Amino acid sequence: MTTTGIDAVFHARLSEQRAPSVAWGTFDRDGLRHVGSAGEVDGRAPGPDTAYRIASCTKSFTATALLALRDAGALHLDQPVTDLVPAFADVALPTDDSPVPTVRHLLTMSAGLPTDDPWGDRQESITDDELDALLRRGLSFDSVPGTTFAYSNLGYALLGRVVARAAGRPYREVVEETILRPLGLDATGFTADVPAAGGVAVGHRRHGDTWEPLPFSGPGGFSPIGGLFSTVTDLARWARWLSSAFDPEGRGDVDGILSRASRREMQQAHRTVPGRGAHPAAYGFGLFVEQYPDLGPVVSHSGGYPGFSAHMRWHPASGIGGVAVENATYAQVSVPLTQALDGLLADEGARPVVTPWPATRRARAEVESVVRGGDVPAGLLSENVELDVPLERRRAEWRTEIDRVGGLLPADASAPAEGAAVDGDAGEESTAPSHLVWRVPAVRGLLRLEIRLTPELPPRVQTLKVRAEAH
Repeated sequence: MTTTGIDAVFHARLSEQRAPSVAWGTFDRDGLRHVGSAGEVDGRAPGPDTAYRIASCTKSFTATALLALRDAGALHLDQPVTDLVPAFADVALPTDDSPVPTVRHLLTMSAGLPTDDPWGDRQESITDDELDALLRRGLSFDSVPGTTFAYSNLGYALLGRVVARAAGRPYREVVEETILRPLGLDATGFTADVPAAGGVAVGHRRHGDTWEPLPFSGPGGFSPIGGLFSTVTDLARWARWLSSAFDPEGRGDVDGILSRASRREMQQAHRTVPGRGAHPAAYGFGLFVEQYPDLGPVVSHSGGYPGFSAHMRWHPASGIGGVAVENATYAQVSVPLTQALDGLLADEGARPVVTPWPATRRARAEVESVVRGGDVPAGLLSENVELDVPLERRRAEWRTEIDRVGGLLPADASAPAEGAAVDGDAGEESTAPSHLVWRVPAVRGLLRLEIRLTPELPPRVQTLKVRAEAH
């Protein structure tokens, strides 16, 4: 999708009266690529440095702060929440055999607490004492902790308390001093006076034919669920930093906040999310992970707060992503951003790049020679190949497949160079470095060959499939 097409998707939001204003940006591993905006904030057009509430996108900051403390040895993900939030000990669990929810259960939205968006969004300003009192009155559970996904703002409020207890200082101070400042997110913060060069957008809700402004809430005990304000520039920088954990060149990386390994851990599928969107989805640590059939994982999180909507989204394999913000209640700016990013990824041919092992490349050439009738080199085939289907029987089957395509054309000068990335347009496919599919030209079509190597060192061929693909 061109930048013009992306802009058109978002400009349509105004004609649909989705929000008084919207700002967006796309990025890659080198930085922001394109920004745009529509509507007005305080009588002028918003821009990439106008601050909006990013609501539940804040949960990724909470998860980052918590994992940094985990990595420093200040807590363990599998310890019960009562170790760090003593008031939770007064909560009656749903069954006699229910485990006390762990930090990991809270991180992955599987502590058994019910989904609580409308209620949770209105709790931001409560004090720590009020949160403790809420716990001591007891909680309702939808499921046994550790068994089911349910999106819980209360769970992330508790994680904010975990961060504060483990760090020995307030949650917001931890985020500001250990994440925002080191990353240079100077226009991101927990209060409406955040120093954004483009000003701060006021949230609105639709009332008849007009937009009704809403007061700001917070900060307080529920700030860990969605209390941050940020700009397109800062939010894109944040998303790029998370995504840079998958960049082999480390572009956008910043040391000293959270390791690449822990950031990758955040972006893994830890708890399945049933019935969400067009692709299989899961929750990681403060982030959603969708599995696209052709692209692999796409990571995201939305934010919905009274008066605001936000979304950040990226494709780790390519580093291409986008962010968008609006100032209307539950406007679902995720919808146009998903449309725009899907189009951008399709146009740029983004997909996971798999580089076969050198051993896989060598095996390709040797297997093709064997299929053409040559001898089997020592050490090429794993013992299961002969045990599964004897080689002579395999050769007979190969001859049948070769006859179906009228015989093979002469071998090419060489197979692709070792270390080359797989190029699907050249007829090659690979799902892992140990796996390779390729086609051999024939008189009336192609002969499809597929191999998969063992986990040994040196690896050997354990899967060998041959199939005719006639014209």
